[in-house]
Amino acid sequence: MRCKFCGRDADIYIPYPRMHLCKEHFIVYFERKIERTINRYKMFSKEDKILIAIGGGKDSAVASYILKRFGYTIEGLFLDLGIGGFSEKSRRYAEKQCKDVDIPIHRVEIRKLFNRGINEVKSSRPTCAICGATKRYIFNKFAYDNDFNVLVTGHNLDDESSFVLSNLINWNIEYLGRQGPILPGTGKFIRKVKPLYEVTEVEIKEYADVIGIEYISERCPLSKGEKIPRYKHVLNELEKMSSGVKINFIKGFLRNRHLFKFDLGKSSILKECKVCGMPSQGEVCVFCRIWGLDKPVELKVS
Repeated sequence: MRCKFCGRDADIYIPYPRMHLCKEHFIVYFERKIERTINRYKMFSKEDKILIAIGGGKDSAVASYILKRFGYTIEGLFLDLGIGGFSEKSRRYAEKQCKDVDIPIHRVEIRKLFNRGINEVKSSRPTCAICGATKRYIFNKFAYDNDFNVLVTGHNLDDESSFVLSNLINWNIEYLGRQGPILPGTGKFIRKVKPLYEVTEVEIKEYADVIGIEYISERCPLSKGEKIPRYKHVLNELEKMSSGVKINFIKGFLRNRHLFKFDLGKSSILKECKVCGMPSQGEVCVFCRIWGLDKPVELKVS
């Protein structure tokens, strides 16, 4: 097959919108999609101080590579969850990824903070729920404490469409109201954005491989039984039957998101956690309850 744009031998096929591309034009196609997403949703500007959550995987690595290539001011944050060899390997990849694109990397180690890893927490909550709450808190508080005004994550189209499907099936209205490419900042909540919102995992992998970005490919050993991969599988099967299902599903959701209107600052009466001072629905925030804290976590870089 021939590249749609130059007629040379094609290296990559994009199922939707059904294009064969050479490597050179695939890079152009992919980067333009990211640039359009950033501009369409007014995610950030060259004046913003941007923190990107780096986990060692392909998504955050590609996001950091492209944002640096576009000329944005970014720094990386790696959260070591204390999951033995998996966390150590993830850290090595994250450090190399940041070094390769010449951006600073900060590290927060859960075991150093609390003398235990994420899988050693005694709680009625599932480990993945503890992990998610911990990540959200640490990323936001680190950004807030160190004067970043934008937090970037590597969530992609597969992630977002599966999250929306899961929350629709379970009618989690509050979660649906918060889903989207950008969650505006308010008070001590930092603006959160997803530049890879409209690209698939397959496209991200192809881009990483073409550019030569190295990344960890193993899944977290604690994620067995997690439900989101099941929804991804369902959507992948639908995509095989009718290409474009994921992007059309997510665009339809965004057109109708007003039905689940959500205001981060007004959805409930937010207080200041009496332990850490961060926003909380109760006297003590979820993070401080999970980790049994009696004083704030210090994340400011000196």
